[in-house]
Amino acid sequence: MDNSVLTKEVDPVTALSAVLEEIRDRRDEFEKLTYVPLDMVEKLQVVGAYRAFVPKAFGGDEKSRWSFSNSSKPPRPPMPPPAGLRVSASLPPNLAALPSAMFEAIYGDNPDTVFAGAIFPSQQADAIPGGFKITGRWPYCSGCMGASLIGAGIKVNESGTSGLPRMAVMPRSDISIKHTWDTVGLTAIGSHDIVADGIVVPEEWTFVRGAPAQRDEPVFCYPAMTLAAQVLAVVGLGTACEALDWVKAQALEMPSITGASTLGARAYVQSEYAVADARLRSARAFFYEATESAWQTLLKGDAVQKDEIVRLRMAASHAANEGAAVAQMAFRIAGTRALTRGHVLNRCLMGANAVAQHAFLDLGTWMSAGAAMFAQLTPPGYP
Repeated sequence: MDNSVLTKEVDPVTALSAVLEEIRDRRDEFEKLTYVPLDMVEKLQVVGAYRAFVPKAFGGDEKSRWSFSNSSKPPRPPMPPPAGLRVSASLPPNLAALPSAMFEAIYGDNPDTVFAGAIFPSQQADAIPGGFKITGRWPYCSGCMGASLIGAGIKVNESGTSGLPRMAVMPRSDISIKHTWDTVGLTAIGSHDIVADGIVVPEEWTFVRGAPAQRDEPVFCYPAMTLAAQVLAVVGLGTACEALDWVKAQALEMPSITGASTLGARAYVQSEYAVADARLRSARAFFYEATESAWQTLLKGDAVQKDEIVRLRMAASHAANEGAAVAQMAFRIAGTRALTRGHVLNRCLMGANAVAQHAFLDLGTWMSAGAAMFAQLTPPGYP
């Protein structure tokens, strides 16, 4: 699909649908590359996937060509988390703890800026006049192949950060990328290693991850570490939805190789599909209910409270784990045909399970939630 198609004044849902269909058509290509190529990144930029949380002052969602409302008019920017989580491919709130001038330099120049970062293990940085000299290697930098800015976690001698790591922001051109991402799940996210070799970064281009934002729009008052977990969780929800959509589309059409009835005509498939659909809808409802509640708190001018943050984190973990479970149910329903290498259902199975294994969403996060509920110690950033 040519980018020129997307630049025309077309129905926003049509534009998004065209991009999603091309992504489906090119899944094999992306998997072989182990990343999403720049031409697709550019198409995602055109439909506004990278500006969901960018303020209006910098050309944010006001100029986006689509939204998730019933109106053809664009949403009021910046897009609130309940809608933004359905679309965003990038998280400007992660950078909102930068000094305001730096944030403006990034998004004022290009509201579709693509940022990627890897924060652990944080590497020791040498303090120099006015900044830091950074050398190190960081794994799991998702999306780095399509980014123009790269963040990396550093250690500096400082107090008052509550154990939260500091991140340095560098131009992609200063960073080397080592193609180490070789996985059976989420292959195309390109979470390769990044390497810095003596890069000098001014102090104002660093920030404490999870520190208060330097902007006052409500979206930037949303808890940053929580939002990071939620953006990961929605991948699990979307992957599970894709799996169920495939099953439903094929269930009444694809014959059995044994001569048995089609999938949709089998009682056990009907039951399992209904349970899977209910689990996915329930997880999604909890996820967006918690998000909407926190957003309404911010719109009233209040800070999101600790119990709300715990609920948001629980909803994210629940969404990721239910997404994995539903993808597995779809995989089992499909039978042996899903075992074929590259089949959409084994991709969904491994992708959704990879989401649920992320450190922000894995089984340990339930322990953190329970600890918070009983006023016990929790890891930094939770909440």
